Amino acid sequence: MTLSDVAEELEWSPAKLGHIETGIRKWPSVMEISALLRLYGVTGGQREAILTLVRESRMRPWWTEYEDVLSSAYVGNEAGAVALRVYGGILVPDLLQTPDYTALVGRALGYGDAAVERMVAAYLKRQELLEQVHYHAIVEEDALQRISGDRGLLRAQATRIVESASERVTVQLLPTSAGPHPGIAGPFSVLEFDEDEADLAYVDATQGGTIVEADESVATCKKVWAELTRIALPPKATTGILRRMALLT
Repeated sequence: MTLSDVAEELEWSPAKLGHIETGIRKWPSVMEISALLRLYGVTGGQREAILTLVRESRMRPWWTEYEDVLSSAYVGNEAGAVALRVYGGILVPDLLQTPDYTALVGRALGYGDAAVERMVAAYLKRQELLEQVHYHAIVEEDALQRISGDRGLLRAQATRIVESASERVTVQLLPTSAGPHPGIAGPFSVLEFDEDEADLAYVDATQGGTIVEADESVATCKKVWAELTRIALPPKATTGILRRMALLT
């Protein structure tokens, strides 16, 4: 069967199938490989052996070594996304944090020195995504005010956010003066994937975050996101305020 034949039979795009076959698309799901095996007539022990390989391959990415300091479920999906929309609540979003800020958060969570070092290392690794994903973050002004007692940290963190802004990275500051807003329930992210793959959302919580897959629930997160982007400052104004913040501290 040609690539086009298979893509048409499974109602996938040829690009998606091509990415799976060439390995450009990382960690294809068990469901996707199962669909291919059914189409190709692979059954019995051979089918189970292949599915076992799929499951094992998905269990061994780098982030599984840091499950004590981050959500492996979220980071696994984050790594495969093509676009991320992130609201960090009272914290600066993970991919925009400086190492010192991440360490401060780790200590606030009660981690010891060794765990804090691991958390910093994991976050630095995650931040490599900014070079290849479309990233849009909303940063609460309160998140920065909470570190205003450490002027050096505030300066470094404001500078880091400004320097991260690019064609791929958009940042909007949500001023405290905006008052209560739909994001008050807490941090969340909306993750977009290649064509033919449904968007996901991730809702953070103290006891551990939750991956949200239901269309209606993801749509609710998108609605909240749209309202947050409406009331937050535009990117250009955000950059100006952060530059002044870095200079005045």
